[in-house]
This record gives sequence, C-alpha cells and structure tokens, in this order.
Amino acid sequence: MIVALLFVVSTLNNADRAILSITGTEIQNDIGISDVTLGYLFSAFSWAYMLAQLPGGWLVDRWGARRVYAGSIFLWSVATLLQGVVPVFGIGSAMIALFVLRLAVGLAEGPAYPTNGRVVATWFPASERATASAIFNASQYAAPVVFTPFMAWLTHSWGWPSAYYVMGVIGMALSVCWWAGYRQPREHSRVNRIELDHLIEGGALVDIEGTVETGTPPALRTWTVVRQLLSSRMMIGLYMGQFFITTIVYFFLTWFPIYLIKQLGMPLLEAGFTASIPALFGFVGGILGGLLSDALLRRGFSVTMARKIPIVAGLLLSTSIVACAWTSTRTVVIVLMAMAFFGKGLGSLGWTVVSDTSPMEAAGLSGGLFNTFANLAGITTPIVIGYIVDVTGSFDAALVFVGASGFAAALSFLLVVGRIERVVLKGAER
Repeated sequence: MIVALLFVVSTLNNADRAILSITGTEIQNDIGISDVTLGYLFSAFSWAYMLAQLPGGWLVDRWGARRVYAGSIFLWSVATLLQGVVPVFGIGSAMIALFVLRLAVGLAEGPAYPTNGRVVATWFPASERATASAIFNASQYAAPVVFTPFMAWLTHSWGWPSAYYVMGVIGMALSVCWWAGYRQPREHSRVNRIELDHLIEGGALVDIEGTVETGTPPALRTWTVVRQLLSSRMMIGLYMGQFFITTIVYFFLTWFPIYLIKQLGMPLLEAGFTASIPALFGFVGGILGGLLSDALLRRGFSVTMARKIPIVAGLLLSTSIVACAWTSTRTVVIVLMAMAFFGKGLGSLGWTVVSDTSPMEAAGLSGGLFNTFANLAGITTPIVIGYIVDVTGSFDAALVFVGASGFAAALSFLLVVGRIERVVLKGAER
C-alpha cells in the first residue's frame, strides 16, 4: 500500500510538471511566444524545484513524511489549477503569471522526491529497495502513459486551461488520500510484529523520525551534512550521473511532444497518444531494473554490482535515441525512442542508491542534495534544446545532445561512483 501511494503521488507529480509540454503549442498560438521563450517557461519550474530541494529535505527530516507530503501535494495542485486562469490577464501579463505559477509549482514540489527516498529507506529492507524505488521512479513514464493522452484530449476538446483545472482538482483530492493513508511502520495499524521484525532485520530505518525528535547534534546541522556529502567521491559520482539521466527525463517531459508535432508533423491528439508508447517501454524498463537489481543482490552480488549492472547497461542502451536524428520515418522514430526509454528506465536506480547511501540522521537532506544536482538538468535542458531548435530549425542536434547525456551518465556510475555503501557522518556518534 505504501509503495502504491508513492507511485500514484509521483505519477501526478510528473504529470503536473509536464503539463506545459502538452499545452505548449496552444499557448504559443494564444500568446505568440517563440521556442526560446517556451524553453524558459519550461525551465521556470526547475529553477524553483532545484532551489527547494535542500529546504524540502530539511522539512521532511524535521516534520516527517506524512505532514510535509500532504502539504506539498495540496500546494502544487493549487498552483497548477491557477495556471488555467492566466488568460484573463491579457497576453503580456499572462506570460508573466504563467512563469510565476510555474515557479510556485516547482517550490511546492520540492519535498516530493526527498520524501520518496526517505519513505523507501523507512519502509523497505535493503533487498527490496531497488524494486520499491523503481516502482515510484517509473511514475515518470506512467505519467505520460496515463495523463498525456488525457491532457491532450482535454486541451483539444475544451481548450488548454481545462487541463490545468482538472489536474489541480485531482491533486487536491490526492493530498487528502496521502494524509489519511500514510503512517510510520510502528504507527501503522496494519503492520504486525512479524512484518516489523522483517523490516528491522533487513535494514529498514523504521525509527528514522525518532532521530530528529531526539534532537540533531550540532555537528550534523544542515551545512555540515552538505559539506560531508560533497566530500565523498561516491556521492559526487552519483550526483553527476543523475544530472545526465535527468537531462534525458526533461527532454521527454518538455520537448518530446512538441518534437512529434513540429518535426514529425503529428496533430496534437496523435502526438499525445504517440508520446505514451515510449513511456510505456520506459515504465517496463524501470520496473525490470529494480527487480533485476534486487535479484542480483539476493543471489550474492555486492550492493555495488547489483546496482551498477542494470544502471550502466540501461544507460548505454538509452544512447540509441541519437539514431532518431538520421530518420524522419515515424515508425522508426517511435521504435528507437522506445528502445532509448526502455534503457533509461532500466538504468534509473539513482533513488535506490540514495536509499543505500544516505546517512540515517539526514535521509531527507541527502535526497534533497541529490535531487538538487539532478534538477540542474531541468534548468539547462529545456533552454539548451530551445536554442538548438530556434537556431537550427530542427531537433536533430538536440537528439544527439540527449544521447550523449546518456553515455556521460553511464561513465559517471562506472568510473566515478566506486563502491556503494552508506555514508557515516562525522559527529553522528555524539
């Protein structure tokens, strides 16, 4: 039930941040903005989201997953709904309002993935974490499968503001579901002694919130923790790898439907349904990556090998997206995209490694720092691709850029990360 909650919330999270990719061409027609300006609108979310990661991680460490996540979901959903109102401001002011509200969504979503990583570390033993993390991380593919055709239909049938209204209302209802359904393992009415013992024996951090309630030692205050994490080669390699992985993610969340419309000439509805096909393969790859990693761990492989084998293999496969630059045949493009996103899904175990490596005293903060580096790519990717398309009039160079990022991510995990083990903070023994 816990991993199902994480999956549903994360699916909505990814859908709300990607909604502009579906409504973008209609907004361009209404407001008259260029590809470069649209790229900046895409990146507005990530500026705020990146800056909110460390505060979001601190909030969940301080106040717990139940309260923080419920508030986060509600606030980003209100900001999503309000984006549908911006046409009343007129053309010039509407773009400013949309930019500000995209910033608001990013700020409100800040605690989301640090909370996911913390919940997985709390509720799952080491031998099950990759599968649990893969399930919630596969939400980035489930969102296009479930919501992209739905949002495209709303936009086509009722106008682009309707997509924002509907998604906002769904999110506000989901915040209530999270509040009602989530508890810590020792507090959950459906957890019996056998399950609790299974979690503890397997290394689940079931008492993680108690570490904050008893007071955080001075040596473990926020910036001290950040400095210690940044001094670890393993963590630096993890941050680098996730930055390049997130470059691929943000191409898919922002420019991919527009690529289908502008370069392949698809109508909006067709693009919405077509975008869900590679996403479905990415979803399957994501789940298989987690299952494979946990299976390797149970068969005696070290944590390092069990995590790195699917990560590196999957990321190398993701580079097949480059071949799309040399074809305009729709079927071939979709097959190559499906291969690339299957590979990217297979290699998306970054949050599993966060659960494996985060210090118990600062699991939320560690996840926030990880996601800060990852979402630098959310700022750079939409803007870089916007300039490439504006200057060249084509997505070909952008596809090469995305494929090269997959290769760089594989090298980061292969050559920089080294041995994967939990970080022990200096001062934790006090």
